[in-house]
Amino acid sequence: MATAAEIAKQAERDSIRRRWLLSAPALIIVFVAAIGPLFVMLAYSFMVKGDYGDVKFGQYSLDGWFSVLFQRDMFDDTVTLADAHLSILWRSLKLSIITTACTLLLGFPTAYFIATRPRHTREIWVFLITIPFWTNLLIRTFAMQQVIRNEGLINTLLRAVGIIDQPLQIMYTDWAILFGMVYVYLPLMVLPLYASMEKLDFRLIEAGYDLYASRWAVLRRIIIPLVKPGIVAGSILVFVPSLGAYVIPRVLGGGKNLMLGNLIELQFGAGRNWPLGAAISITLMVLVMVAMLVYVRNASRSGAGHG
Repeated sequence: MATAAEIAKQAERDSIRRRWLLSAPALIIVFVAAIGPLFVMLAYSFMVKGDYGDVKFGQYSLDGWFSVLFQRDMFDDTVTLADAHLSILWRSLKLSIITTACTLLLGFPTAYFIATRPRHTREIWVFLITIPFWTNLLIRTFAMQQVIRNEGLINTLLRAVGIIDQPLQIMYTDWAILFGMVYVYLPLMVLPLYASMEKLDFRLIEAGYDLYASRWAVLRRIIIPLVKPGIVAGSILVFVPSLGAYVIPRVLGGGKNLMLGNLIELQFGAGRNWPLGAAISITLMVLVMVAMLVYVRNASRSGAGHG
């Protein structure tokens, strides 16, 4: 006869089997809709490009991956660094990091302001923060174009107060892309920060002031460690779409200041080099994963030190 331990183990195995069966449809959908296309891109990156786009199935090559960082001279076959690709990679990383930092600097006091309002008015402020999400990204980008163009709001105000005589050329520069991404992605930083600050026990802040701590000490030793999960979540939500941004650099950069998203589109479109586009896509995904792992690990280690 089966012992009680064997019956318990069999019941546990049956429970695990049922859970797997119940979750199987969701896992299949996730694989087909999310992971499947990544495997397609990975396979394309190792294939030979077609004569008019597409790829040659059954023919494999590392040229796509080689072309991510290197290029061959068309006359003497000399191998050199792909300066254009490296420049676009550096611009994408630089603007994404600066965008994340700017949204954090602007979003932190905004979220703190909302979290310190009376409870019955907080929903109104959160509602105002989410209003931009009601509008299409392209419309919001064109709205920013009206602010930073030569005859836009910024130049008009600066000329009206006599600070400048000629309009500043902001459009079609990295500054324009930065302004656009900060404007578009700022709510993605404010909302996670507010979610963390809303749970903050403000009696701890009062205790810090009672112990004669300065405002900076209270911010550094009490508030920031307690809302660090919101900082990490907001930074991830801003950095990831910034690194792969396509619409904002396209509209505000004027096609001259490309980012990785634009470079990928160029290879799948006019460039007709699908293996290179696929290789850059996988490279972009790896960069995002590595950056987020490093950031989260450092943030967790710092949080453990405060704890």
